[in-house]
Amino acid sequence: MMTKLRSYGPATLLLWVLVLIYLFPVAWFILSSFKPGSELFSLPLSILPENWTFSGYITAWNRFNFAQYFFNTGLVAVVTTVLTVFVSAMTGYALAKYKAKWLSIFFICILATTMLPTEVIMPSTFVVIRDLGLYNQLAGIIVPSIITATGIFMFRQYFKTVPDELLEAARIDGVGEIRAFFSIMLPLAKPIAVTLAIFSFQWRWNDYIWPLLVLNDPNRYTLQLALRSIVGADNIDWSVLLSASVISLIPMVILFFVFQKQIMNADMNSGLKD
Repeated sequence: MMTKLRSYGPATLLLWVLVLIYLFPVAWFILSSFKPGSELFSLPLSILPENWTFSGYITAWNRFNFAQYFFNTGLVAVVTTVLTVFVSAMTGYALAKYKAKWLSIFFICILATTMLPTEVIMPSTFVVIRDLGLYNQLAGIIVPSIITATGIFMFRQYFKTVPDELLEAARIDGVGEIRAFFSIMLPLAKPIAVTLAIFSFQWRWNDYIWPLLVLNDPNRYTLQLALRSIVGADNIDWSVLLSASVISLIPMVILFFVFQKQIMNADMNSGLKD
């Protein structure tokens, strides 16, 4: 074992130390979900459960309508992701391939929105959603989330790299603008579309603040709001809360393993803004 460790360089050993540091709280969180409530805060604290139990998972599954919450969250995440990719691609295409001064000014205005904290535009967005009759509707979560400056920027920069001669040749052959976009440009931008779709799905699945403002009907709650309902004012059932939190993570873990290659190759999470 020591010989094997000596074969690693200092950088590799440092990375393994960092992995263990990041893994430790996650492992403690998951293992704690298998502890009975009386064991969670007993001293001295222990990482491994002394008495393994699934009672927290059973109680959480029976107490909460997870099927409805998964459906609501999945519907919001999937619809928003699909619309975000198409709207961002079309906007990015127009900004990259059409020549007009106002388009450049419009693009700068879009980029400027990334400098504003999301909380700053929430009041005005809420008024618009309320006046449109989308308050307490899942559509009220979806509509404001479709337009993202990050997605538009990603597609615009990618379409800038596509030669204009390719479009000109298609137009000479009689290809219309809509067909050129869907048949030529959008397939070329598949890596960008997949990357944006992965992060958009993650953003919408984990979104908490905006659904908290828009929804007040428990039957329309997303998973994050349902988890909040477990936390009472005075008494928190930590065993159930931990188990329910682990259940809510399962779809994201599956998403990571399915699209692991795209997520690791993208390496674009840092700097992206919802």
